[in-house]
Amino acid sequence: MATDALPASAAARTVRVDRGTAIQVFVAVTTLALVLFPILPVLYQAVLDKPLYDAGASLSLTNFTRLFDTPQFGDIVINTAYFAVLTTVIAQGIGVVTAVLVGRTDLPGRAFFGEMLLWPLFLSHLVIAFGWFTMYGPSGYVTLFVSGLTGSEPWSLYTVTGMGIAAGAAQAPLAYLYCIVATRNADPNLEDAARTVGASPLRILTTITLPLMRPAIIFGAIMNFVIAIEMLSIPLVFGGPLQIELFTTYLYHEVFGQATPDYGLVAAAAVGMLVLVIGLMVLQGRLMRNNQRFVTVGGKAARPRRFALGRWRWVAFGVLLAYVVLAIVLVLGGLILRSFTVILSPLMPLWDVLTFDNYKMLGAYPVYMRSIWNTIAIATIGAAIGTGLIALIAIVANRSEFRWRRQLEHLAVLPRAIPGFIAGIGIFYAMGLFPPLGWLRNTIWLLVVAYIMRYLPTGYGAVSPALAQLGSDLDRSARTVGADWWRTSRSIVLPLIMPALFSCYALLFIHFLKEYVTAVFLYAPGSEVIGTTMLQFWKNGDNGAVSALASVQILITVVFVGLARKILGVKIYG
Repeated sequence: MATDALPASAAARTVRVDRGTAIQVFVAVTTLALVLFPILPVLYQAVLDKPLYDAGASLSLTNFTRLFDTPQFGDIVINTAYFAVLTTVIAQGIGVVTAVLVGRTDLPGRAFFGEMLLWPLFLSHLVIAFGWFTMYGPSGYVTLFVSGLTGSEPWSLYTVTGMGIAAGAAQAPLAYLYCIVATRNADPNLEDAARTVGASPLRILTTITLPLMRPAIIFGAIMNFVIAIEMLSIPLVFGGPLQIELFTTYLYHEVFGQATPDYGLVAAAAVGMLVLVIGLMVLQGRLMRNNQRFVTVGGKAARPRRFALGRWRWVAFGVLLAYVVLAIVLVLGGLILRSFTVILSPLMPLWDVLTFDNYKMLGAYPVYMRSIWNTIAIATIGAAIGTGLIALIAIVANRSEFRWRRQLEHLAVLPRAIPGFIAGIGIFYAMGLFPPLGWLRNTIWLLVVAYIMRYLPTGYGAVSPALAQLGSDLDRSARTVGADWWRTSRSIVLPLIMPALFSCYALLFIHFLKEYVTAVFLYAPGSEVIGTTMLQFWKNGDNGAVSALASVQILITVVFVGLARKILGVKIYG
């Protein structure tokens, strides 16, 4: 037969691809496409003189020239820089102080404060912005109450400083989260040595404890600065009415405030923002490169001794309680209360304005209910798909001999440097650049793809450490009995990291539930989500409906976090 005569050299050239290699290549190609999907269209549009779908478009750098020639460009840069710096300073100041008080002192009610300080992390900035507007805006309940006592307006959030204060309070939990771990992991031997030579608690705190927290403080500061730069909700809610432009609101108004958006100008601005964020991420990596010199916990480390506050114990308790009440309880509680009233004002008795009309309106219109169900579906299904993909990426990058496994790991964390705003713009452009993807348009599946790309680093950060804790002898034992890489990964590795996968799912669910910035550019009739519907209500001045929808999101979050802790055993965010 002809096959019997096949030359030996030809048989030698036959390439066999086992299923393990096929899966690894598939995971790498999928991740590459997912990450580059929003970036390449933005870069391409930025150097075209016409929209990328225009056949007559040609390469040009005029978009960048026009961007720098924009009359308000200088003010936008100054406002954005001031807002980001102020937000970071306030967030880090509150985060470091609260982390030290809760993590290292004998403060009463530490468990209560530790729980309350983290809750804003579960909610979107949009919900928090509306909460601040409801209580501390020009017609806010607290503002009117204080005005009635003093006879003058006590503050204004309609300034860059006001926005920075609100954003700083919203971002303080992130700084607290990074710092609380550092305070609890400090080696007590260094502090005990200082005590033996007569150092006071304050001196130990300032010369030993805080310096050892430097990596966490630096990491949190850069992350908060980046988040402030890409924040949309607070600048839009408080800066929009007075036309105070930041970088994100400028992009937003260029897209949605024009009859025909200037796609080239928007893309050039997005590229500038992307370069800035990537630069900050690189700076963060360089600053954290030598963090081993701050390592103090070894195999014999003991639990650090708490600082005694003495007569300041209850003073610190009162100050921290006041912060929790003013910045968290009133903001969220007032928003929920507003959803049950026609108007929330200290000038009118509460029982005279109570109503369920805001919730009845949500149930009366299918589009509003659809936004709720779409959000739940995206969070539930999208988190599951994302967790599956992240699990595959993690085992390929950490438990295989794949040639490009290190590059795959770097690719998985790259979206951390891609702001949600740019991800949304990029995928919006991609729909015009790649017509075969048109079937995704106007569906929730486009949002699922965008969200998974956006939060790949978040999920990967939950799974990768768990894999690092598994010894390689498990893999070798499976190989000795004939199991290939995929069988070993499926039967041994994945079951052992199931708790980490549950944590990954919980984190993705919460982030998908509260995400709105990316969806702003991608939703269409039929694919609305809670965040985009809240923005539409706010544009129409319907604050009661905004509060009702925000309260629904808070309720979903509370229920999910409770179930995740009880059923899955997930300890979300610390």
